[in-house]
Amino acid sequence: MKQMIVHCSQHMTRMALLEEGRLVEYAAERQEQQGLVGSYYKGRVMNVLPGMQAAFVDIGQKKNAFLYVDDVLHPHLEKQPKVKPSIDTLLRPGQEIVVQVRKEPRGNKGARVTTHYTLPGRWMVYMPFAEYVGVSKKIGRESERSRLKALGERLRKNEEGLIIRTVSEDEPPEAVEGDLSILRAQWKGIMRRAQKVEAPALLHSDLSIVQRFIRDTFDPLRDELLIDSQQAVREAETFLSEMAPDGYKPVERYTGNLSIFAAYGVEEQLERGFSRKITLDGGATLIWDEAEALTVIDVNTAQYTGGASLEETVTRTNLLAAEEIGRLIRLRDTGGIIVIDFIDMELEEHRKMVVGRLESIVGRDRTKTHILGWTRLGLLEMTRKKVRHDALEFSSRLCECCGGTGRTPLWKPGQG
Repeated sequence: MKQMIVHCSQHMTRMALLEEGRLVEYAAERQEQQGLVGSYYKGRVMNVLPGMQAAFVDIGQKKNAFLYVDDVLHPHLEKQPKVKPSIDTLLRPGQEIVVQVRKEPRGNKGARVTTHYTLPGRWMVYMPFAEYVGVSKKIGRESERSRLKALGERLRKNEEGLIIRTVSEDEPPEAVEGDLSILRAQWKGIMRRAQKVEAPALLHSDLSIVQRFIRDTFDPLRDELLIDSQQAVREAETFLSEMAPDGYKPVERYTGNLSIFAAYGVEEQLERGFSRKITLDGGATLIWDEAEALTVIDVNTAQYTGGASLEETVTRTNLLAAEEIGRLIRLRDTGGIIVIDFIDMELEEHRKMVVGRLESIVGRDRTKTHILGWTRLGLLEMTRKKVRHDALEFSSRLCECCGGTGRTPLWKPGQG
């Protein structure tokens, strides 16, 4: 069973997802600054740079958005030319174009946008021009995959593409078809607005943080949703009634004296999960350091001595660490390149066990993750798609004294 715990304040909505009482996902959204990912804009091409195979598009934000040539070509790889054309043959300055945000702006970088349009629903993801049907890899039964694939092919029209989501497993065709009708109408509405407005203009915003998590991870009949705001409760129940017309567990309004996060142990788990040094059961530790596009995790036995031999102790430590790292990557929403320095193991069998344990945990993650394997130095490399701002940005701020280095200078400039 999962629990969604939602804390609403004047300036921010914070959401925690618990599985059997353990915190596995955390996200936050400022009231005045809803995330851009998934939103559609009518933009104007400002610059086309053949040397970068990219264009910059004005979508009405502080920074122009970045559009790479791959995101202008046909969304189906098999339909793309074998040799990429120069982007200046595809776009020109002043051209108006409908784009969708696929990556949040960060630092001095603007948002990354695409013309590979997607509209996620409860049962599927609708792609108006993709021309293929995909089925979630998390659906294991081949007979069910074949059924859903055939259903998608029957339902899609002309250039449409569909990705059937995991929650569609064993669902009747009527549910999937109803979802498709809603998404088609949504897409037509975006296109109608695009014809009426001048660029730059917002055409369609993605759902709020609570609605996104209900749509993507919530089982209306099994999971619990607890919110400490009456208005947010009403909004969640309205959304649930549309998404699950056959019924759902009532949304619970929290009215206790303690903060809802404190009452359900979320604050304590957040503090531990977002620390630089994390102590595992038994005394082993993780040291977690993050740069803009790279995260390095160091595993240490520290006080853990629970094995009959050194190799057994090291392997047990690494297995514990792999399980916790898999959970924390999802919790912290860590993206980009991830390098893990596990303790050296002598046997290849044990290295495979550690990778297998990590794969089993990250397999539950909705964000695309890829484990590349061991380097010659014995480091484990993996990547995770970076889409939204890291959860760390909503749970802490940079130290004004050290600027995030963890060290303060012994002297100030000009003091000699």
